[in-house]
Amino acid sequence: MAEHFAVTGGARLVGEVDVIGAKNSVLKLMAAALLAHGTTTITNCPEILDVPLMADVLRSLGCTVTVEADTVTIDVPAEPGAEADYRSVSKLRASVCVLGPLVARCRRAVVPLPGGDAIGSRPLDMHQAGLRKLGATTEIEHGSVVAHADELRGAQIWLDFPSVGATENILMAAVLAEGTTVIDNAAREPEIVDLCTMLSQMGAKLEGVGTSTLTVHGVTSLQATQHRVIGDRIVGATWAFAAAMTQGEVMVRGVDPHHIDLVLDKLRSAGAHTEIGPDWFSIAQAERPQAVDFVTLPYPGFATDLQPMAIALSAVADGTSMITENVFEARFRFVDEMVRLGADARTDGHHAVVRGVRQLSSAPVWASDIRAGAGLVLAALCADGVTEVWDIEHIDRGYPRFVENLVALGADVARVSAAPER
Repeated sequence: MAEHFAVTGGARLVGEVDVIGAKNSVLKLMAAALLAHGTTTITNCPEILDVPLMADVLRSLGCTVTVEADTVTIDVPAEPGAEADYRSVSKLRASVCVLGPLVARCRRAVVPLPGGDAIGSRPLDMHQAGLRKLGATTEIEHGSVVAHADELRGAQIWLDFPSVGATENILMAAVLAEGTTVIDNAAREPEIVDLCTMLSQMGAKLEGVGTSTLTVHGVTSLQATQHRVIGDRIVGATWAFAAAMTQGEVMVRGVDPHHIDLVLDKLRSAGAHTEIGPDWFSIAQAERPQAVDFVTLPYPGFATDLQPMAIALSAVADGTSMITENVFEARFRFVDEMVRLGADARTDGHHAVVRGVRQLSSAPVWASDIRAGAGLVLAALCADGVTEVWDIEHIDRGYPRFVENLVALGADVARVSAAPER
């Protein structure tokens, strides 16, 4: 037996929804705890499957980890282990972010090549190149990244692409390196800023936080800390798209609206009325959305994680949209499932052309990753009849209390256990 979501279309989402801490931040913050001996406490953590998976990775390195509601407590030993457990790492792409902290703390690391979402190639070349610049040796041996460093020294590092993961790993290694490291073309995502905030609380010396040039003045040691995770901009934006697609009216609390400025601008172009506050925003869509174009780019561009939501919106919009994917090449496999729901969509390389229809039609569909799953649920809200969304374990990895929140906003959605029929 497997679980799926049964989504009955036709509801208009109305009400308020709270967004908790960012998935793309909390896992890296948990890894950063490895940089200091002692007990680090992280609050506002999302209750998603990835958090206990990351806790298992840290336990395999000798840490004592407790996860209680939205609080994660990590007790890091004076000498953590340097070899991450294969079974834990293989389930979680973000687990590779222990590489930088382990090289910094232990001067060696063995981290199995990670698992995670099936959204295209995400090689570790830039991670390894950056660590080599700092003085480490890295190789791929027997399915693991193996790194050694007698000492780490600051360096000038240029990233060919502003990779979030590479920026994080190099940053976390550089904070305990001797001298100054400059990371040029660094990622600028709010989650990077959140990591920098926590590292600064631990005693790191950083300049240029939130810009493409990140300067790290190495220190000899860091201290354990307490930190609150920023709100999840991707989850917040997902609710924004849901409100626009269902011609609803939703207030989203717990996320900085400036983290999704471009999303809100696109939705205004689609006809939505928006309001913002310090940690909230609202979306009201009075009529069928107008078609708009989307191009995914590194932050502050339109997030690749929101590409499925952009396609779902375009599928029911008035007019034709062009969606261009510049980050992960396999994200367009989501389009095949949208076609099952009656979307008029075609892909050609990095581009998808979507001609909106007034209503989609229910069908069984399968989620290939976290965001594709959420996008399919949003599309199902705009379909006739009952749509079954399968492989929802992906959705559970990124959206806490997804069904409960949808129901509170007026949707007819249920989690059902049954045998899938392909």
